[in-house]
Amino acid sequence: MSTCLGKVSGVLLDLSGTLHVDNTPTPSAVSALNRLRDVCVPFRFITNTTKESKRILYARLRGIGFDISEDEIFTSLTAARRLIEADKLHPLLLLEDSAREDFEGVVDGCTQQQQHDCVVVGLAPSRFGYTHLNQAFRLLLGGSRLIAIHRAKYYKKEDGIAIGPGPYVAALEYASGCTAQVVGKPEPSFFNSVLKEIDCPISEAVMIGDDILNDIKGAQDMGMKGILVKTGKYRDGDEKTVHSPPRLVCDNFAEAVEIIISNNK
Repeated sequence: MSTCLGKVSGVLLDLSGTLHVDNTPTPSAVSALNRLRDVCVPFRFITNTTKESKRILYARLRGIGFDISEDEIFTSLTAARRLIEADKLHPLLLLEDSAREDFEGVVDGCTQQQQHDCVVVGLAPSRFGYTHLNQAFRLLLGGSRLIAIHRAKYYKKEDGIAIGPGPYVAALEYASGCTAQVVGKPEPSFFNSVLKEIDCPISEAVMIGDDILNDIKGAQDMGMKGILVKTGKYRDGDEKTVHSPPRLVCDNFAEAVEIIISNNK
């Protein structure tokens, strides 16, 4: 597999599983990020994380050593909020309390089931029980929209692989007969919003991530170059499960950064 990437004018960085796993940075990730910043390659952190708000995520990343600013983080929660505001929706949020502050001012205090006109699903273990899912199911039967912040099958925690929101989204689709609108990775609109922010052409952009489908395939289907890292949710042989393999497979984020830097010399 060639290590040639061509000109790199912008980098999109996955967070969970790529730069860190829970509260532990991946090997040399903190210093590698500083290296990338020092060579003036524009980058943004893009994440499907829906367990916590952008503010909480930012504070946690700073707390484990990453020198970042909050405006460098683009989350799928942000994308979902923008959709809700644009379409003037009143959502039932299947989200953890730690993520709900990103929707402050959007949720209008609906308390009666018939007042909600959409169901928004993120990673919300405390709301994936029968009562909440049945409430969502009844809303969908009544014509409400189903919005999936993302539909990842699983993610990596410090104690191992854990089920993601995707299976719950699929269950609601199956039961109600509706199709979810996905707003996070790998949706082209999500990637395009970030590339526009750093003024980077698609052909000169690199996506680094641990998720072969949502990070790598999604980016490469658009014309970006994908670098799959063997950390986080990566499982042996993931790179062989897609028709168009990643441009590169690296042991970790730090290795990927060194290759990008060497390509831009």
